Amino acid sequence: MKNSFLVSLALQLFFFSAQAQKLNRTEKKIIKKVELLNTESINFLEKVVNINSGTLNNKGVREVGNIFNKEFKSIGFKTEWIEMPEEMNRAGHFFANISGKKGKKILLIGHLDTVFEENSPFQQFKRLNDSIARGPGANDMKGGDVIVLYALKALANLNLLDNANITVAFTGDEESTGKPLSISRKKLIEVAKEADIALGFETSTGFDNATIARRGASGWKVEVTGKRAHSSGVFSENTGAGSIFEMSRILNSFYEEVRGEEYLTFNPGTLLGGTFVDYDSKKSSGTVFGKTNVVAQKTIVNGGLRFISEEQKENARNKMREIVKQNLPQTKATIIFTDSYPAMVPSEGNKLLLTILNEVSLSLGHKGVTAYDPGKRGAADISFVADYVDGLDGLGTMGTGAHTPKETVNLKTMNALIQRTAIFIYRLINMN
Repeated sequence: MKNSFLVSLALQLFFFSAQAQKLNRTEKKIIKKVELLNTESINFLEKVVNINSGTLNNKGVREVGNIFNKEFKSIGFKTEWIEMPEEMNRAGHFFANISGKKGKKILLIGHLDTVFEENSPFQQFKRLNDSIARGPGANDMKGGDVIVLYALKALANLNLLDNANITVAFTGDEESTGKPLSISRKKLIEVAKEADIALGFETSTGFDNATIARRGASGWKVEVTGKRAHSSGVFSENTGAGSIFEMSRILNSFYEEVRGEEYLTFNPGTLLGGTFVDYDSKKSSGTVFGKTNVVAQKTIVNGGLRFISEEQKENARNKMREIVKQNLPQTKATIIFTDSYPAMVPSEGNKLLLTILNEVSLSLGHKGVTAYDPGKRGAADISFVADYVDGLDGLGTMGTGAHTPKETVNLKTMNALIQRTAIFIYRLINMN
């Protein structure tokens, strides 16, 4: 699928390069239509931001999904809510599609949930001035969802989606993915396998950047046991080093021997050690008991690993495994890894899509678009489909303070981003 797409895409780049500084008559109509929808789009953003949809607030996530459901139906999309198993404690996902035979098959990706749960004091959309608003998930990423909706609204209102093939996927658990991933991301991967292009609408870093690569995310856990004994015997042949010294050796060796590759990072997030350790993985918290005159019996570290490819991930894991095996006297250590997000590798198809987006931006009077540094971006849903379809991400709204009570969205640039998205989609669905 990717190869045939690349051939047709490469051939048409010559055409788009020639048109870089021009908008045709239809595209000028699209721009005007988006401008007319500006106030409506901002009001809609305020409406959905004011509904709490923290990942674990199943009712709130569904409510936001229902609002988008109504809007997509109004412009001719068939919609579907994908339920998740009750034991997963996730609301599910919203999908919408039109199934024509014209142009490229496009998958547009967003998410309905935010990091702000029902008990968060940060709950309301508030305009700080005529350009900036503050609100939970206003930028990450209800703003991106609104860009998708209103770009498609403008095209639909001009009857430009006739016979297009577009699928919209708004997941309900991007901020904390339901497990197992084989269930929570099953539908997303299925539709990606049928698509030619995937576009993600996570937070934008500006008009002059887009994301052609994202690092993957993986978890790791090291457990060390030592011999519980009086501290007067520490370092002796019979007592050994204790679990905390062994964990210190392991972490220092990770830092000295695994660190250094471009885009590879790993971070120990929690560390508990002592005589007795009780760790709750669901809450990421725990308790310890120990005394300074007792050699530590147990130590646990939980961490994360970021990588740009599966090869880099596996190489790092193998190095970490070897370090964990080399135990200090009277200690034993184990390490386990858990997969979360795969990497979005910077493919040639992704780069070609960036070229088309660049031409769109130039034709709208913006600066050129270049690839954003993947080391500065977190994981996202587009990573789950990157093995099956070429794509771009970072096409959402601009703002600051994501995942904090100071999260803002730039309202003044939102309409221009919707225009760019509408023109981008229009050109893609008119490619053979």
